[in-house]
Amino acid sequence: MDIKERIRRSPPPPTPQEEQAEAAHPRGRKVRVAVLPLSVAALVACGVLLLLLAGGSAARKGGQFIDADPAARRSGDARGDLRQARPRDDGGHGTMESSIVQRDKLIGGLLAPGFDEQSCLSRYQSVLYRKESPHLLSTYLLERLREQEVLQKKCGPHTESYKKAIEQLKSGHDIEVGDCNYLVWVSYSGLGNRILTITSAFLYAILTNRVLLVDGDKSAADLFCEPFPETSWLLPSDFPLNQFKNFGAGSPESYGNMLKTEDIRSDGSFKGPKPAFIYLHLAHDYDDYDKLFFCEHSQQYLQRIPWLILRSDNYFVPSLFLIPAYQEELMRLFPQKDAVFHHLGRYLFHPTNVVWGLITRYYDSYLSAADEKLGIQIRVFDTETGPFQHVLDQVLSCTLKENLLPEVNAQQPIVSTRKIRSKVVLITSLNSGYYERIRNMYWEHPTTNGEIISFHQPSHEEHQDSDKKMHNMKAWAEIYLLSLSDVMVTSAWSTFGYVAQGLSGLKTWLMFKPENHTVPNPPCGQVMSMEPCFHAPPFYDCKARRGTDTGKLVPHVRHCEDMSWGLKVVDTNEW
Repeated sequence: MDIKERIRRSPPPPTPQEEQAEAAHPRGRKVRVAVLPLSVAALVACGVLLLLLAGGSAARKGGQFIDADPAARRSGDARGDLRQARPRDDGGHGTMESSIVQRDKLIGGLLAPGFDEQSCLSRYQSVLYRKESPHLLSTYLLERLREQEVLQKKCGPHTESYKKAIEQLKSGHDIEVGDCNYLVWVSYSGLGNRILTITSAFLYAILTNRVLLVDGDKSAADLFCEPFPETSWLLPSDFPLNQFKNFGAGSPESYGNMLKTEDIRSDGSFKGPKPAFIYLHLAHDYDDYDKLFFCEHSQQYLQRIPWLILRSDNYFVPSLFLIPAYQEELMRLFPQKDAVFHHLGRYLFHPTNVVWGLITRYYDSYLSAADEKLGIQIRVFDTETGPFQHVLDQVLSCTLKENLLPEVNAQQPIVSTRKIRSKVVLITSLNSGYYERIRNMYWEHPTTNGEIISFHQPSHEEHQDSDKKMHNMKAWAEIYLLSLSDVMVTSAWSTFGYVAQGLSGLKTWLMFKPENHTVPNPPCGQVMSMEPCFHAPPFYDCKARRGTDTGKLVPHVRHCEDMSWGLKVVDTNEW
């Protein structure tokens, strides 16, 4: 029985007839006849148990977790408890299967137990649809996530600590930092950008011991379940800074503007009273003063501010790795450096029940039975209306060249093979033209190897409309469906593709951006890291106080494959 059946089904109770038969013959012939098989079964069970105990010891030595703190491992730190899954409470009849299921539901300890499962089915059911991740978790990351959950609960909305912090915020200047300090994320840009920037903000909150609060505009509550137990990450609607949604480049409240006008002096002192909050503008149009956020001296100043308001459309994690004060902590959190989004994305983003219904109905109907699932994400940055021939040619050139799809045989009507494999191809695009033409090609001609290929496209919205609730729900469902692929092809510059790639844990085949309606040569290449690309990084050496190539400062932060000036985190153990 597979894991899905183990979760959905439990052993049936005995029938009344079986109960009567058992009561009527407590010491009957059947029991005596079963003595020998029972003894053999007991011996076999003992042997299996010994093997499992030996295997369990080996698994603990070479299993899924990395202890990022060797000293803690030697001292027997209690963090090691996170390595073991707790069996479900099943009336005292716990089994090894229930322990495995419980461990899988928590994704190796990444997720916290104790949520109401019915309120967010995807949180614990994702294990039924997603393969086990090969990317290692550090026990230190798990510890810090549990600490962040405690902080979110203590200081979150409607708590006494939050109410006190709000009253202080209303009072104005010269507020001292306390146990509860906050980072408010402002909703901005399309869905892919929002997922990436929330992840960046969450990592920054962990690094600076801040509570993350998310602006609920653009249907955040309709898309994502609450990630933290017994609290909410949604910013209450009565938040007193009514103007914060209008902050932008050059706002007087921004950190960059305060530096420019010398309201913050070079020694970190303030010209006037210390502000109660500072706005951080980290969007694509930020200027050189805003970019000084990524300098260590700026982080020292900002630690003294209890409220930070953040607007961004960038995945700025790579530049956090360049801030000396955070480097050691980041290395402990992510020994496998290119798994930042993979781990934090799976921790934070669980589809709501409505979106989960869209995902599971489509997956079970069209994708589940295939031997292999190939995801193809097509994003075209062109003002003209598609489909475009050069884009279709690039998709086919990439998938055929890399043997992701088989060639078709235009000479024979039928190609037979002894062993027929089935492959399902999920295509996501705003335009249906690419899907229709590729599907027709494989319908009208057999494959050369006899492989059976089916093609599916959940939606074709024609235009991106990030302000519409159902548009965002479908987009989130398609990102998640893509991330369930065995192999994936994505488009350059696309945050939609970055999110699917990161959640999947795959190193996808990236289609390079075409120029002048011409297929690039090569049409695609496999990425060196599953991390998203930071599209607008600063090029400044904070210590030398001059411009520099920030893609060459440390070996684990390099330029992106699809954007030569962008930055991404790579795992230097592989390169």
